[in-house]
Amino acid sequence: MTGLEIEVGALGIVEDVEPDEDRDAPDAQRGEPAQPGELTENQLEALLFVAEKPLTRAEIAALAGVDRQTVDARIGDLAVSLSARGVRLVEAGEKVELATAPEAGALIARYVGADAPRLSSPSLETLAIVAYRQPCTRATVERIRGVDSEYTIRTLLHRRLVVELGRSDAPGRPILYGTGFDFLERFGMTSIEDLPPLEAHIAERLFVPGDEEEARTAGAGVAATTAAETRLGIG
Repeated sequence: MTGLEIEVGALGIVEDVEPDEDRDAPDAQRGEPAQPGELTENQLEALLFVAEKPLTRAEIAALAGVDRQTVDARIGDLAVSLSARGVRLVEAGEKVELATAPEAGALIARYVGADAPRLSSPSLETLAIVAYRQPCTRATVERIRGVDSEYTIRTLLHRRLVVELGRSDAPGRPILYGTGFDFLERFGMTSIEDLPPLEAHIAERLFVPGDEEEARTAGAGVAATTAAETRLGIG
């Protein structure tokens, strides 16, 4: 990659049968499904396992018939339980899903390698800029790279490594881009906070003078850019 480097690396039908014994034991111990209005750690794990896409906390709460606090608590419990397992809980804002553990990346890559096309140097460079600067516009990417990046961004969108996060408040309301779950899975991370620190000379290219005005017009981008600068030690 030119200049910018990222260190990388069914539905079950449950029959509701009342057991003959252990009637006073908790549902989780008896193996019974929890009733509506309850959410167990095992239920949450199973739900995320069969989900075809990341689920929001609100979706989980609505499905289980519980409040947000219960969902947050079960997510925290499950994250701890899976912390030393081959599958991990991945969180990105309001959304959560299951993903393979980073240390299993090499083995899994050998299994799926034939189906995972390699990224070109321009794609990797563009992806690095979006990952560290998100949310950012195409204009930001092109100013840093010095070349037109429309095709490259379109390719990354098609591969779901880059996603649209909304629109900037700047004139013309350009699209804001960021990374999603597929990016985290591809590079073996559980959070965008796992991005490795950049070398100073690369960080200077990512956060160039004049970006402050764009950051102010990006709305939600202000907090993200400030946090990134802090992590990289240039804020």
